[in-house]
Amino acid sequence: MGRKMMLALAIPVAALVGYACWPRRADLRIFDPAEMARLETAMWRDYYEKRYPALFSHLYESSRAQFGFSPFVSLRIALSAAQAARTFQPTRSRAEAEAAIPDLVTYYGLLREAAPVAFDSREIASRELDWWQARRESVGPQDYGVTIGQVAALTYGKPQDKPALRAFGIERAEAMAYRDAHGQAITEADWSTIETRLRDAYRQLKAAIGN
Repeated sequence: MGRKMMLALAIPVAALVGYACWPRRADLRIFDPAEMARLETAMWRDYYEKRYPALFSHLYESSRAQFGFSPFVSLRIALSAAQAARTFQPTRSRAEAEAAIPDLVTYYGLLREAAPVAFDSREIASRELDWWQARRESVGPQDYGVTIGQVAALTYGKPQDKPALRAFGIERAEAMAYRDAHGQAITEADWSTIETRLRDAYRQLKAAIGN
């Protein structure tokens, strides 16, 4: 009886593990701009309200639903991204912020499997941290937005001076600057405005990587 019960339990467990780990054809180009905007807006709220479990959940949803990664890889992506954000949040200098690099390298290393071209995960991780830190140093969105566009260019194998990618980066940065300007006084209407701006940004990204 014991063996039969163990076998009965083993079959669904094996099926579940197989489903979670079976390789998928993930692709960073297949995202829906409106959904990416919704998820990113939610993630920003999670980050500033320090709701890390919710941040993890939205990161997982982004990887799984928008890029098509397997449940297991989506879990790893979400964990590395959430940990990078959590590590960075209390830092007060670029030197301290470097502690987030290992998790960012892991994050981009996982994304690389679904990118249209190979890229250097450490290089992109460092560039990502560049604009994270720039926001704290009173650098304007027109400037750190350029870096955001360059990160996208490296990720998708496009020229770093491509106008549409620059426009994406600056629009996304402007949405961040809008949130920063409202701070603790931010309202639901403000979050709706941010989502609209991010939707426009991701539409530009989608168009830029398609040609």
